[in-house]
Amino acid sequence: MNIKKKLAMSIATGALAVSMIGGGTYAYFNDVETSTNQFAAGTLDLSVNPETIINVDKIKPGDWMNRTFKLENKGSLDISKIFLTTSYTESVAGFGEHIYVDFLRNEDKSGILGDSNVIASKKLSDLANMTPDAVKNVSPSFFGIQDGEKSGIKAGTTDTMYVKFRFNDNNQDQNQYQGATLELKWQFDAQQTAGTSK
Repeated sequence: MNIKKKLAMSIATGALAVSMIGGGTYAYFNDVETSTNQFAAGTLDLSVNPETIINVDKIKPGDWMNRTFKLENKGSLDISKIFLTTSYTESVAGFGEHIYVDFLRNEDKSGILGDSNVIASKKLSDLANMTPDAVKNVSPSFFGIQDGEKSGIKAGTTDTMYVKFRFNDNNQDQNQYQGATLELKWQFDAQQTAGTSK
């Protein structure tokens, strides 16, 4: 073998050795695990049943109307508050001054010792400037113990509401309201509970 062939063979052998040493770094034991994670948000889904709480005609001063409806939490998250917003349109200006909500009561929050009245004797015109919490327990507490169900509404549960409307008889001439109409809109705005450690 001539010198050139010997030199070429030596270089090839050296390269093979280097590649084997480099390739050998992959021969150590190892173990790979993969963690697959997920975040899924809950839902707020409030329902009013029935959607139309009151639809009445031929009312006159002194008439009253009792109605029942339910606030249903159909979502997967608990609700801490449900703010009630009142708005209305009237065919005769001032008609909303004569329609009263004598009470809006959350029966589930009421206890043995007292009612949980979300609203107590307010004109629609006054309610238009308020946003009461329909699922707050406002029944009396005695010795630091709150009577009735806790405030809020848990996922999958229902609160029963009782309301009394009244066309106020003010013992004066109310002839301008003959044939008047009023369309009432109640909007219920559900709020989530505070964040917690999961």
